[in-house]
Amino acid sequence: MISSDRVAALRTRMTEHGVDAVALASPELIYYLTGLDHHGYFAFTLLVVRRDGELALVTREMERPTVRAQLPECRHVTFGDGTDPAVAVAAALAGVPTGGRIATEDTAMFFPPAVHARARLALADRRFSDASPLLRDVMAVKSAEEVELVRQAAEISDAALAAGVAQARPGAAEHEVAAAVQHALYAKGGQTPGFVPMIRPLWMLEQEHVSWGDRKLETGTGLFLELSGCVRRYHAPLSRTVYIGEAPAGATTAHAAALAGLHAAAGTLRPGARTGDVYAAWHEAAGVTGPRHHCGYLVGIGFPPSWVGGGEVLGIRPGGDRIVQAGMTFHLMSWVPGHVVSDTVLVTPDGAEFLTHTPHELTVVI
Repeated sequence: MISSDRVAALRTRMTEHGVDAVALASPELIYYLTGLDHHGYFAFTLLVVRRDGELALVTREMERPTVRAQLPECRHVTFGDGTDPAVAVAAALAGVPTGGRIATEDTAMFFPPAVHARARLALADRRFSDASPLLRDVMAVKSAEEVELVRQAAEISDAALAAGVAQARPGAAEHEVAAAVQHALYAKGGQTPGFVPMIRPLWMLEQEHVSWGDRKLETGTGLFLELSGCVRRYHAPLSRTVYIGEAPAGATTAHAAALAGLHAAAGTLRPGARTGDVYAAWHEAAGVTGPRHHCGYLVGIGFPPSWVGGGEVLGIRPGGDRIVQAGMTFHLMSWVPGHVVSDTVLVTPDGAEFLTHTPHELTVVI
């Protein structure tokens, strides 16, 4: 269902920026404005919002029944297999007057540069600009309803992590742990998350986006688990490091450093702080040598292949100058050599509230 309030707010910002139409390809943005929830985004999809009149949605012809069912009030412009989506884009934007300004997602992974270029060529008598300033900031701050969905996702995350830890034992295979996690994610009422659970031994820890295999868990080694529940496309990731049979030398020290960093970052994450301040607090408390790309990032709406809300990650980075606001939800990560702990936290007027509640104790499974 189209959110009339969100569309109206976007149109107000369009007027302020002198924009006649916005063309959005990221499924997260389309969902935020319309609620369109399906897996057809693998084919080119574009939402067109003009300052007045009906919304238009460009999709593959095969998606017509889905759009009719979910967005009957939206004008639907389709393209067939083997035809150029740019033709449909130009048709959806044809009502923009000559000289009018069209804002598009210039860096969206779901807007192929070739389609973007051909559409611009067909609309050469219009002006183009970047749409990012129109939605980025307002989506970063969650409404009370959105926060409740993140809370529900966090409950599922906790249950799935507990299921994975219960399955982990000497001699078990990583895919058995993954099966337990996946079962809990869905049995507790969740949807398919943007990422599959990341489950791998510590000797593969630096391979950040690989997951389970058929390897057996060995006594004295560590296992990393990172996952997220998903409720109505909202996510709440968390991760833990557990040890199989016994904790190896150095595990207690690494665990303490990771926890110190997590709590220092959470203590600094409050309205008015800069993301760079939060990173600095984490870096000092965790005792990390050298920089890391981030110690957390904004989360909320997400579609495969990511739960971070698109290809551009709003991270808590060294020197970051983004101002933290109440209502933001972050996946706050403390990553030190040999150990990781992370949680989803909500920025409240008084500071950071942990939404995931899996215990922080050093965990050894036998």
